[in-house]
Amino acid sequence: MSDSYNPLQVVVWGEFACFTRPELKAERVSYPMMTPSAARGVLEAIFWKPEFRWAVRQIHVLQPQSGIDTWGTNFYRHFSIMRNEIGKRATGDPISLGDDGVRQQRHTLALRDVAYLIRADVKLRPGVAEDPAKYRDQFQRRVRKGQCFHRPYLGCREFAAYFAPPEGNEEQRRFRHSEDLGLMLLDIVHSADGDSTPIFFPAKLEDGILNIKGELFERFGL
Repeated sequence: MSDSYNPLQVVVWGEFACFTRPELKAERVSYPMMTPSAARGVLEAIFWKPEFRWAVRQIHVLQPQSGIDTWGTNFYRHFSIMRNEIGKRATGDPISLGDDGVRQQRHTLALRDVAYLIRADVKLRPGVAEDPAKYRDQFQRRVRKGQCFHRPYLGCREFAAYFAPPEGNEEQRRFRHSEDLGLMLLDIVHSADGDSTPIFFPAKLEDGILNIKGELFERFGL
């Protein structure tokens, strides 16, 4: 039923982002742009109901509001940070930071000054008889008012995201770049027994737009 509607749109941006590659365990290394799973997380932070799921259709890479001169010829900019972590799980016993191997330094390769236009559909779950327009209208009202269930973030919780309705200049702000991005994380499927399986797809940025085919969501029941 929702296929008769145009995809919903929201612009998100932030100073920092890290869309972590799941195949890298200890060190956090970002994909070169937002992943569909991260886009879904932003949408669910703004509006979520158990009656439907979000299907991300497109992600547009936008020039940051600060101006195009900050990017040069790259559609993304990396930066490195180091962070201290505790190498033991929290238990009832006290942890001494002086013990060998307790305090560990981890490296993060993240992005800075990012902006995206997300286009997505509301897909009703089986057995739901509501009109998708009901949920679409609620989402659009919340975006206009800046309402959210919790603060959206760009990949990692420490990298907060701002969001707003499109202003109409997104076509001019789109970074017109094409690149084969290789295998990208589509989403993670959680089974009833607690297992988590990452689902990848061959991603390609075409003229600044990452297209996600609807058949991918249908195939894996996302």
